[in-house]
Amino acid sequence: MTPLPTRLTRGRWLLYALAALLAVLVYFFDLDGQHIPKNGDEYPYEHIARMTAASGHLLPLQSELDDMRNTKPPMLFWQGIASTNWGADWTLWHLRYPSVIYTLLTALMVFLLATRLARDPGKGFLGALAFLAFFSTYRFGRPFLTNPPEVFWLFLPLFILLYWGRAAFASRSLPLLLGAVIGVGLLYKSFALLLPIGLCLALWYLAQRQYRLGPFLRKDLWKLAVIAVVALAAFSLWFALDPQPQEIWREFVLKENAGKFDPHSSSGYLSKLLWGTSSFWVLVLGYPLNAGLLAFPVIGLMIGALRQRHTLSDAEKLLWIWVLVLLVVFSLPSQRSARYLLAAMPAIAVLGALGWQRISRAWFVLSLVIVAVAVAGLAYLSVRLQAAMPGEALYPLLTWLLYGATILLALAAMARPALTRIGSCVAVLLVFLSLAAFLRPFDGALGQYPQETQRRLAGAEVWVPYDFNAKYELYRFLLPGATIRGYVEEREENIAELASTYPIFAVRVPLATESGERCEVIGQRLDLRGRQTDAEIKAILHGKVLENLFLKELLMECPAATTPAPRP
Repeated sequence: MTPLPTRLTRGRWLLYALAALLAVLVYFFDLDGQHIPKNGDEYPYEHIARMTAASGHLLPLQSELDDMRNTKPPMLFWQGIASTNWGADWTLWHLRYPSVIYTLLTALMVFLLATRLARDPGKGFLGALAFLAFFSTYRFGRPFLTNPPEVFWLFLPLFILLYWGRAAFASRSLPLLLGAVIGVGLLYKSFALLLPIGLCLALWYLAQRQYRLGPFLRKDLWKLAVIAVVALAAFSLWFALDPQPQEIWREFVLKENAGKFDPHSSSGYLSKLLWGTSSFWVLVLGYPLNAGLLAFPVIGLMIGALRQRHTLSDAEKLLWIWVLVLLVVFSLPSQRSARYLLAAMPAIAVLGALGWQRISRAWFVLSLVIVAVAVAGLAYLSVRLQAAMPGEALYPLLTWLLYGATILLALAAMARPALTRIGSCVAVLLVFLSLAAFLRPFDGALGQYPQETQRRLAGAEVWVPYDFNAKYELYRFLLPGATIRGYVEEREENIAELASTYPIFAVRVPLATESGERCEVIGQRLDLRGRQTDAEIKAILHGKVLENLFLKELLMECPAATTPAPRP
């Protein structure tokens, strides 16, 4: 039964518009920060984009990393080359802003689709806000990664079919467009994505035929074939245009894609499928994990959909097909990660909007409790850091007001049922803003090297630490103009050994550390330690924050150093 259209009052329009503006602000705020939530893959992607731009050619892709030149198709790197004007504007802002645009366009599709299906713009706003409040969207939807365009281009054909309904499914020309759209997505990520999106579309077309196989084979199978052929033809342009297609086959097809089926374990494929941190059961938790602070409402949504599966609308059933197809397909490789399920999160957001009132309020209250605890944790860390650096005014009054306002909103949304659902999304967005405010000292003046130091090192060779592939790329933003060389970071660095090896080097040490070496400290900055060990995480939980989380980085010049050589 088609729902009656719902009109919003001026007050609710204003409320939703302000929430949407807040979301846009959150996603652009501190976009050029070194410490925004992200994935380490951003570093090698930056490296490849920079090297390729420097070559003056779009293909072949360039890299100094072993077997990491054709790690992904070229579209992301071409995007980075275009947004930075062939590297002339080499900043994190220029690399990342297209990702935010992709993410906001996906949120717009969620809004339009939820509004269309529910005939209620309020549901549309709730869906878009929920999508932007998913932590996976915030973490992967802003950095220079393949995920924002992947999510957009894979959701676009589903949006088209559901938004225009029967007319879209019956169209004889639309498959060409859908194939081209999917092809762009493949050029961002992998030809392997054709399997889940193709299987989903096949099931959608079959559902339109009431699961009658005969009409489906006669009237729709050719459409799927056209979509597949056009999408693969678009992806094949990479092979056709690249002067070294054999390297694409070796690095991308065999290593990057086929290699994911190697269990990399003596226990074998089946054992890894059923047990361990990369098992199917862990992947099942991927959707609530991707939702972050909205994990409990997503769990409630999934439980409710299972219980009420016979009363779901046709559109809801189709969206759940996409969610399940991605889960099944990405359980097949030996490498399983919640990140592989990101393309389903817009569908989860639409489903949440359509079934918002069916989700028990208790699930939202649980999320609001975690919101309050998370902000209290940020406030505690802010106090500890400020106490460790009494001579610096790290956090302005506005930061503390933001912390307080977020906690107050969470408490109000717990107390007032009418505010609980929308308040949950807004409160989570305020948590993201609070996190960015907490990180400002690390990305502001204290987290940068002075201009004088940058000018002094222009053209000089500087050795910097890294603990992830190509992580030294971040120093090209910190020390523009310097020649950056990387050395593998150890947890307890021996400054004397570094001083005898590298004429100019950066070293990360605890806040209270003095260099004690016969070197000149030519710069220092505030930093955070990432990739903590289990022991370090336990120590942080026991209050040893300063020793395991906050660092300072010293930039040292030691003219007496011997000729530097890369460390293993």
